[in-house]
Amino acid sequence: GGGGGGGGGGGGNRNDNNNRRRGGKKKKRERGMNKKRPRDAKIAPSHKMCIDIVRGKECPFGDDCKYSHDIKALLAVRPHDIVEVEGGCPTYNLYGHCDFGVNCRLGSSHINMATGANIQKPECEIPNPPPPPVMNVIDKTTQTMLRKNKYPFVCKRAWEEKKEKRRILEEEEKKKKKKKEEEEEKKSDDDNDGKEDTNTKEEEGTNQNENMDVDDKTNDENKDTTTTTTTNNPTTTTKENKNNVIMDVITTTTPLPTKTRKLIDFRNKIYIAPLTTVGNLPFRRIMKHYGADITCGEMAVATNLLQGGSSEWALLKRHPCEDVFGVQIAAGFPDQYTRCAEVLERECNIDFIDLNLGCPIDLINKSGSGAALMLHKKRLKGSLEGIAKSLSCPITVKMRTGWDEKTPTAHELVRSIQGWEIPGLSAVMIHGRSRLQRYTKYADWNYIEKVATNQNPDMSQIPIIGNGDIFTYTQFEEIKKRHGIESCAMLARGALIKPWLPTELKERRHWDISASERLDMLKDFVKFGLEHWGSDQQGVNNTRRFLLEWLSFLYRYVPVGLIEVLPQEMNHRPPTHMCGRSDLETLMLSRHCADWIKISEMLLGPVPEGFRFQPKHKANSYK
Repeated sequence: GGGGGGGGGGGGNRNDNNNRRRGGKKKKRERGMNKKRPRDAKIAPSHKMCIDIVRGKECPFGDDCKYSHDIKALLAVRPHDIVEVEGGCPTYNLYGHCDFGVNCRLGSSHINMATGANIQKPECEIPNPPPPPVMNVIDKTTQTMLRKNKYPFVCKRAWEEKKEKRRILEEEEKKKKKKKEEEEEKKSDDDNDGKEDTNTKEEEGTNQNENMDVDDKTNDENKDTTTTTTTNNPTTTTKENKNNVIMDVITTTTPLPTKTRKLIDFRNKIYIAPLTTVGNLPFRRIMKHYGADITCGEMAVATNLLQGGSSEWALLKRHPCEDVFGVQIAAGFPDQYTRCAEVLERECNIDFIDLNLGCPIDLINKSGSGAALMLHKKRLKGSLEGIAKSLSCPITVKMRTGWDEKTPTAHELVRSIQGWEIPGLSAVMIHGRSRLQRYTKYADWNYIEKVATNQNPDMSQIPIIGNGDIFTYTQFEEIKKRHGIESCAMLARGALIKPWLPTELKERRHWDISASERLDMLKDFVKFGLEHWGSDQQGVNNTRRFLLEWLSFLYRYVPVGLIEVLPQEMNHRPPTHMCGRSDLETLMLSRHCADWIKISEMLLGPVPEGFRFQPKHKANSYK
């Protein structure tokens, strides 16, 4: 993969050079394509223990297995345990066993260092009942069916429907053509006989009509007993009368839903918006600890879900503490949304599904997804109708003000959605910035209020939830006074910079949180991360990377005790040489990656030699 990427990059440079020689301009690099960031070195399979051997089973690959089977040899080169994580292996402490065995970087608590055996806790020490598992984990059978295109979808893909319609039209044309040829042959051969046959048929027709009248009278006299059997579609009604004559009547009725649709009341709730990369499951657990009411998974691309991609399905995982949980899906066409909704209905436990109409990334918009879907009402209507038919849970839509700041369109689009009368539509979330603004300037709450009040007063009103720049409880109190906007605090970057913001909003105060309390919060995140991504070397690397991504937001917080004018606003940054009330607080105020890495070493031990980090979001303040 790395070699292919390097080759592609070289080809691109040669093309750019050729263009410059011909007098052309160098192709501008698209935004949202920050992919050439430093990555962790891959771990050789020979340096990992075979998972079957760790579990005490026989490996089906035998000597051909690419993983190591020699426990003693692996113990001799095994790195020292990470001592910075308090309490040892979190998975072992929680469940009484750790599936990583000697691969675990915290394995001294459950490994016999002499033999390499993986030790399990006695049953008396394991919590009873055991903690509930993480939900929405796709099983291998379903994943294989999706990858091989054998999943039993009801909704056909767009090209399949077109192909089917074309086939039906061709068959009808063939039948019409054949029927026309037969009629012409019959007409040419039997002109005279045709006239006699016509007279005979007229006489038979009058006799049949008389017989039918007699039968109708007989049927009216008899009392019918009716039994109805309902199938998916159509419905078959079986009638049996006194004369034991059975008739099947086919009617077209909509099948009853298998589940009742449970709507969500967003009023006076704190909702953590979907956050790409940083809004992972360990982070959402932190937010639940600080008082968040509703959480939503990271944006998942529908095409990747329908292909059974493991990394995409991992974004839908739900922790048991997330009592109200939704997933956000990005797609560009109705068939993609509908098929994705079918899979989620059968395979996942979710409380609502959110349609992404706000992602500003070029790669997403080129496929017709994200903010680009706001420009195609017909597709959006088909997507909403398809999801409403396939899902029994509520639907929400998150959009921006429009494509550009000068011509906002959300007020017209929301009014159109209102006219479509989509069943189960619980709310529309408006991010107060346009697609081209991305995250610059302030959110336009006056326009969000205009969207809310522009709805048709003669129809049922769609709840409108505003999003953008909520950073203090005083700002939220002002927002609640606006007309037509729901009293729901939808937090995004504010939650990344101040994870304790839900507590501030509920208790209506500015919390001067100490540096030691913030460090304890990061320790919890590390434990949750090792539990979620694994405690082997790969899991440690993932936890460190996601921790550093979060620290690239956390440093922007200026402690209440140090700020001159309250409250701090979202776009404010700490002064370059600002000193905290302790060395730890000063370190947390730093905008330099090297200092973020120092904080990660306090929690996860030393980084490998040559380790580098660059934030994925590449914020304007990054240095």
